[in-house]
Amino acid sequence: MKKICLFAVIGLTFSLAACGQAEEKDTKDTGQSEVQTDEQENGGEETSISSNSFFEVFDGKIDHIHGVGYAGNQGKVYFAAHDGLKVYDNGKWFKTKKENNDYMGFNATQDGFYSSGHPGNDSKLPNPLGIQYSPDNGQTLEKKALEGETDFHLMGAGYENSVIFLMNPQENSIMDTGKFYLSEDKAKTWKEVAANGLEDTLLSLSVHPNNADYLAASGQQGIYLSNNKGESFERISKSGQGTSVFFTNEGLIYGTYDGTAKLTKLSLTDETEEEIALPKMKEDAVMYFAQNPKNEQELTFVSFNGDIYHTADGGNNWDRIVEAGSIR
Repeated sequence: MKKICLFAVIGLTFSLAACGQAEEKDTKDTGQSEVQTDEQENGGEETSISSNSFFEVFDGKIDHIHGVGYAGNQGKVYFAAHDGLKVYDNGKWFKTKKENNDYMGFNATQDGFYSSGHPGNDSKLPNPLGIQYSPDNGQTLEKKALEGETDFHLMGAGYENSVIFLMNPQENSIMDTGKFYLSEDKAKTWKEVAANGLEDTLLSLSVHPNNADYLAASGQQGIYLSNNKGESFERISKSGQGTSVFFTNEGLIYGTYDGTAKLTKLSLTDETEEEIALPKMKEDAVMYFAQNPKNEQELTFVSFNGDIYHTADGGNNWDRIVEAGSIR
């Protein structure tokens, strides 16, 4: 059954995502959920998406995006959609030819990406995906935990350390419903964390790239930060509702909405804040945000209304590369 999740922001209702496929596959245990494709890459180090046979040129609609990030530290931005991965590379768009899965809880890392969600029509993976990891742009998916048991929407993973922080939406074989869990060994073992102060309707989670002490969350009441591995959180935003969270090595970049969309960078060393200039947006806000780890001036975000913006100069000039789901 297709289920729509809604998140209201100061009287403005944002349609978040279609959670699941209209037609679900039967859950089955395949033992190794590694899907082989035509071409194997080593650690996502290819220089051009256009030369990778796993991808093809794309000019269609991009609907129901569930995450954005610079997967594999390639300098190319990946978008996790309900019908597979889309990639923006040097002004051109590409999509995956196979494994067009409904990726939820998508998190880019320096070696690939972690994700949950549901299998696409062309996939042999069990439904739901549990936690999967790909080191090669989605060509192979390696099961990490709870495959065939749980679809995690609220999940964060550190870019360099691959620490995973999540909220479990339903009881499964190792987790209790509604509890928060942390893994510091790439999903092999899990520890329940108290998450005191995080009593809110949450939208997203984020993990610091290399320091597992720092976790963040966006929610209906604001932005929350933990410096003790999720045992307690403090609300750090001054007003509005939280819409997005993203860690760099030096700070936390977070989005809020109080009638106007804002993007703020908080220094983790001296707690100073600076505002990142955003393009003009009417009744819209930052839903997913990413910074290129190879170039801190290159920023990308997805808005609640289905627009995608990209800048190469730290936000001084933004290009709207997708408008309401349509490539421009």
